[in-house]
Amino acid sequence: MRRLLSIIVSLVTAISFAQQPVELPLWPDGAPNSSGLTGEEQETRPHFVTNVTHPTLTVYHPEKPNGMAIIMCPGGGYRGLGMDGEGYDMAPWFCGQGITYIVLKYRMPNGHWEVPVSDAEQAIRMVRQHAKEWNVNPYKVGLMGASAGGHLTATLATHYNSETRPDFQILLYPVVTMMQVTRGNTRTALLGKNPTMEQIQKFSAELQVTPDTPQAFIALTSDDPSVAPYHGVNYYLALQKNKVPATLHV
Repeated sequence: MRRLLSIIVSLVTAISFAQQPVELPLWPDGAPNSSGLTGEEQETRPHFVTNVTHPTLTVYHPEKPNGMAIIMCPGGGYRGLGMDGEGYDMAPWFCGQGITYIVLKYRMPNGHWEVPVSDAEQAIRMVRQHAKEWNVNPYKVGLMGASAGGHLTATLATHYNSETRPDFQILLYPVVTMMQVTRGNTRTALLGKNPTMEQIQKFSAELQVTPDTPQAFIALTSDDPSVAPYHGVNYYLALQKNKVPATLHV
């Protein structure tokens, strides 16, 4: 687990929830697309799942909701998901702040970028559809992601429609650009072995920022061996250039 996330998780204390977390299927009637992956998901190392083909939302309700909701997208290079350290483990802290905390287990793209993107879009729709039931303000639904999950978050923040625009974004040591081949072949996992320049630019979030991009909080470490800091820094500079409120912590 990266040092930054270790620090964050170390701040989590034993905070009770209003009720036990609830896991919901993201597409109860079947997903609209497929990555071509088959079979059951596997835990290839402790707390890291691969071959995710059945996406879910796990919802943690705080005792005293303040109306805000955060959907967390774990990282894993678009090849797997670190569901605990970059997902479930942070629930007590967020719920302690009154935030409805939701972990998205999204499908692996296997070269089909539209698969995880559609899962993240559906997650935002579901939270807003259940806003009244979950004591959530539909205009305070944010997306959060770590590593490749940060890339998914930035993608939703720069490519959206009125239904799926996150109200804010939180990026932890995010992958942002696809202009270089990233460590662990994240780009290949998302776009395939031979992406076009149009695809590479489309999924380089620092090139897609506009003045309408949601406000952002970005945190990273300068010595991260897995995701170079220029990813988050360049995204922050693009946000600043477009006068989008943003905070960067290094």
